[in-house]
Amino acid sequence: MANINWSEISTVLIDMDGTILDLHFDNHFWLEHLPLRYSEKMSISLEAAKAKLKADYLAVVGTIEWYCLDYWSEQTQMPIKELKREIQHLIQLRSDAKDFLLALRASGKDIVMVTNAHPEALSLKIERTQLDQYFDTLYSTHEFGVSKESQLLWQRLQDKHGFDCDSTLFIDDSIEILKSAQQYGIKHLLAIANPDSKKAATVITDFPAITNYEPLTAQLNSNTAD
Repeated sequence: MANINWSEISTVLIDMDGTILDLHFDNHFWLEHLPLRYSEKMSISLEAAKAKLKADYLAVVGTIEWYCLDYWSEQTQMPIKELKREIQHLIQLRSDAKDFLLALRASGKDIVMVTNAHPEALSLKIERTQLDQYFDTLYSTHEFGVSKESQLLWQRLQDKHGFDCDSTLFIDDSIEILKSAQQYGIKHLLAIANPDSKKAATVITDFPAITNYEPLTAQLNSNTAD
C-alpha cells in the first residue's frame, strides 16, 4: 500500500470524480446515457451515436472543453445538464471516502478539492452527496480557464491558494493528471486504481496507488490519537 508520512503533509489536494465520488455515474452518462439520448434525437443507431460521440470526445480529451457542459450542449444540441439529472441517483461517494475525509479533517490538514468538473456538474454532485462539508475549499478548474492536465493550472492554483509543493499531497485517479502535478513539482502523489465501482482496478506502476482508503484512514486516526 501507499506509505505516506503524514507529518510532512500540510495540504491535501483531492480530485472529485473517481477519487471521492464513484466514477460509475460519469462513465455511464458519457458512454451509455448520452449516446442513447443522442441516438433518439438524431434517429440513428446506438452504435452510430457511440461512434460519433467517441470521436468528438477524443478530439478534445484533456482540455477544458472536454469537461465543459456548455461545450457539449452546443456540440450535441442536447440539454446536457438536464440529461445528467435523469440518472442522478447514480451519483454517490466512494464507500471508503467519508471516513477518510473525516480523518483528514480531524488531522488538521488543509483539505482542498481540485476538480476538472464544470461548476454546474459540481453543484449537482454537492446537492446529491453534500461532499462540500468535508473540504475547506473547493475549486473547479473552469475558474482558472485550464484543466489539471496543463501546467498553467497548477501555477494559477498555487498563486490563488498558496500551497507549498513540498508539503502537499495530491490524490487523483488520472495518471496523466498526476504526471502533470509531478512535472509542476508537487512532491507527494497518490493514484486511485479503482475509480469506477463497476470496473476492475487497473495496475498502476508510475505512482503509489490504492484501491481503498481504509489503511490511510487508520494511519490518520492513529496519528490523531497520539
